[in-house]
Amino acid sequence: MGARMRAHDWSRSPLGPLEAWPAPLRMAVSLMLNSAFPMFIAWGRELGFIYNDAYAEILGNKHPAALGCPFEVIWSEIWPDINPLIQRAMAGEATFSADLPLRMMRRGQYEDTWFTFSYSPVREEDGRVAGMFCCCVETTAGVRSQAELAELNIDLERQVTERSRERDRLWRNTQDIQVIIDGAGVFHAVNPAFTAILGWTPEDVIGRPVFDFVLPDDEALTSRALEHARVESLPVVENRYRHKNGGFRWISWVAAPEAKLIYASGRHITAEKEQAEALSRTEEALRQAQKMEAVGQLTGGLAHDFNNLLAGISGSLELMQTRMLQGRLTDVDRYMTAAQGAAKRAAALTHRLLAFSRRQTLDPKPTDVSRLAMGMHELIQRTVGPGILVEVVGATGAWPALVDPPQLENALLNLCINARDAMPDGGIITIETANKWMDERAARQHDMPEGQYLSLAVTDTGTGMPPGVVARAFDPFFTTKPIGEGTGLGLSMIYGFAQQSGGQVRIYSEVGQGTTVCIYLPRYYGVVEDDTAGEQIAELPRSEAGETVLIVDDEPTVRMLITDILEDLGYAAIEAGDSATGLKVLQSDVRIDLLVTDVGLPGGMNGRQMADAARNHRPDLKVLFITGYAENAILGNGTLPPGMAVLTKPFAMDNMAARIRSMIEAGRETRLQRRS
Repeated sequence: MGARMRAHDWSRSPLGPLEAWPAPLRMAVSLMLNSAFPMFIAWGRELGFIYNDAYAEILGNKHPAALGCPFEVIWSEIWPDINPLIQRAMAGEATFSADLPLRMMRRGQYEDTWFTFSYSPVREEDGRVAGMFCCCVETTAGVRSQAELAELNIDLERQVTERSRERDRLWRNTQDIQVIIDGAGVFHAVNPAFTAILGWTPEDVIGRPVFDFVLPDDEALTSRALEHARVESLPVVENRYRHKNGGFRWISWVAAPEAKLIYASGRHITAEKEQAEALSRTEEALRQAQKMEAVGQLTGGLAHDFNNLLAGISGSLELMQTRMLQGRLTDVDRYMTAAQGAAKRAAALTHRLLAFSRRQTLDPKPTDVSRLAMGMHELIQRTVGPGILVEVVGATGAWPALVDPPQLENALLNLCINARDAMPDGGIITIETANKWMDERAARQHDMPEGQYLSLAVTDTGTGMPPGVVARAFDPFFTTKPIGEGTGLGLSMIYGFAQQSGGQVRIYSEVGQGTTVCIYLPRYYGVVEDDTAGEQIAELPRSEAGETVLIVDDEPTVRMLITDILEDLGYAAIEAGDSATGLKVLQSDVRIDLLVTDVGLPGGMNGRQMADAARNHRPDLKVLFITGYAENAILGNGTLPPGMAVLTKPFAMDNMAARIRSMIEAGRETRLQRRS
């Protein structure tokens, strides 16, 4: 026996002194005492109880009194549960019981515990079963953990079941469409709302692609949305689905992929779409009503001004005729001057109307706006009078702009006159240029494209304007001035000019604090030539070589006037009343040194189209367009090819003569250079 076995107190052993024990029992006791696991031996008919130190912890306050006592006495409270197992071991059968529940007394009270037992018979040397050997492990903690885990699983399953029921209720009861489709767009499931909204039952759609139900015009959009939803959540997409009973419904979709399927939710928005369309129609009707009101205001003001001008023209002509019949020629010059003045004012009014409608003929050039404003300083100061101080502040390094200089001068003068009228007691007008960079936010606020602009601002220290007046300031014929002191076209002309030039105009005003009107013009990326020296128009000689000019215009009076000018200069003139006749002449072998043509012509082509067709046959043909209503797109938006120019009706006869002479002379020089 080992030292531990010899040191043990066996005085209470039912078998007597240790040396008297049977050999198998001594071996079992040795194994038991040297084991770290709880073990015990029950020996003989009374099953005397012998155990190791590890098992003593299980006995609790029963140790050490339990040593040598009968097993049945020590574990009387659990004897009914374990007796069958012990009897089987005593009958020679090794038994095993896992997680056997036992109610044991611990710390003065009963507790539910669990043990795993292994019972083995202990035989004497002759083979008879004399006792049993037991190795046991308490599994209370493990059993309780498993029980808690099982309860947790049950609770989790209960939650999953409840959530599944909630999802199913949502699937069934929601008013939004819920669908499950695969990556190819084939329906796998639809909820009752799908049927309620679109009329199609699950049997109608499951197994079929969404494209069988989407309107053809929305197939491309739906295909892109499906491609997106295969890999990530889909932003809101709106398309139209056919209804089973005809027509269609607007559906707003969101979707997300999971595994190989796409889960999509659709909201029925047909009513919202119809409301939006109805609102759009109402807004369009309101805009049309406002437009008609503006047209009424425009035509009323136009009729008033033109009737006054026509009265001056027609009255002067009638008096001229009367005086000539009477032989009284002394007054003819006075009436002629009056008629010419009224005609010029009518032309100016027409130009203002065209500027407002963005249909005037512009001749944009790279322009140093600061230099232009400086050059007008003295003129503006004389115009506004000595009671108002005019200051011009040009930005250092100001960008050039691509703009029609005379039109910009006219706009600037109009703004300064308006500023003068807003300061009846005197004040200060500040003209200022600045470089402006419009980012996306600023461009959106100013209703203009993002980019770089040159701003020309006119600020006064006058009475200012309330918001209601600012809102209508650009309306045609709207004016706050007394009757007879303003046409109401100044700001509307400036607005149209800025828009046609690719820019914008804005008003900033506060009652009692003054007003700033700012014109924004797109920056020109290039160098501006110094034109301060000016140019002298040379007197060109009369025709001496029989040059021929073709005049194409559907207005006989215009053709007559131009023909008279040409005859005065010694040129031959050919007339045509429409584009077809003009092109026929141009495609012939007749000598043509200059084509003078209206832009708007009958005959199937406009003037530009006729000129372009003629240049296929006559590549060096010089062309002078004359027009009273210029479609800038037709004329190239100020970028006419070389050898083409434009003159706006009505024009002064001397200007017309100078332009004809200069273009024919330029053509003659070109031909001479080619010959040399």
